[in-house]
Amino acid sequence: MSHSVSSSLPDPNGQRSATLISLPAIRAGDPDALAACYRAHAPTLMALALRLTASRQDAEDIVHDVFVGLPEALARYDERGQFGAWIGRVTTRVALMRQRQVRQRGDVSLAGIAEPATSTPEGDPLLQEKVLQALATLTPPLRHVFVLRVIEGYSHAEIAGLLEISTNTSEVRLHRAVQQLRRLLEAVV
Repeated sequence: MSHSVSSSLPDPNGQRSATLISLPAIRAGDPDALAACYRAHAPTLMALALRLTASRQDAEDIVHDVFVGLPEALARYDERGQFGAWIGRVTTRVALMRQRQVRQRGDVSLAGIAEPATSTPEGDPLLQEKVLQALATLTPPLRHVFVLRVIEGYSHAEIAGLLEISTNTSEVRLHRAVQQLRRLLEAVV
C-alpha cells in the first residue's frame, strides 16, 4: 500500500513537475501536507465543481468542504487507482449533496447567472465562457449527467449510482442536454 502520491504541478515556466503528497501526513492533520495537496488538486477540483454547479461561489464552497473533510475522508481511501480520480469523485459527491440540500431547503440559487470561466492556456477563454454559460442554462439534472459523462468520463452506470437514477435515465438526460447545448451554442458560435 502506497503512503505517498505523486501529483503533477505546473512550474513557472509552464512545465509540469512532480510533487510528493504524503497521505499519512494529511490523515494526521499536517497543514503543510494538506496545503501541498490543495496546491496540486484545487484548480482541477474547482473547475469540476464550477461545471457541476455553474456558480463560482458554490464551487469555492465545495472545494473548501472537500479539503476541510479530507483528513477524515482519507480513512475511507484504500489507495487503489489514481488519487486525483478519487478526490474528483469525492468532489462530485460533495457537489451533488450540496445541490440536493439546496433543493430540499428550497433556497433561491443564482446558478442561472453564469460567471466567466477562468482562462487556461490550452483553451480559448471566450469559448470557455460561452460553454460555461450554456451549461448554466441546463437544469441541474441535465448538467450533472452531461458534465459527469462528457467532461469527466464516467460511464452511465457510474452516473446512475452517483445520482441515484437508472442507467436509462442517465442516457436520456445526456441526450436532452446535448440537444439543448447544441441549440444554444449554434446560436452563439
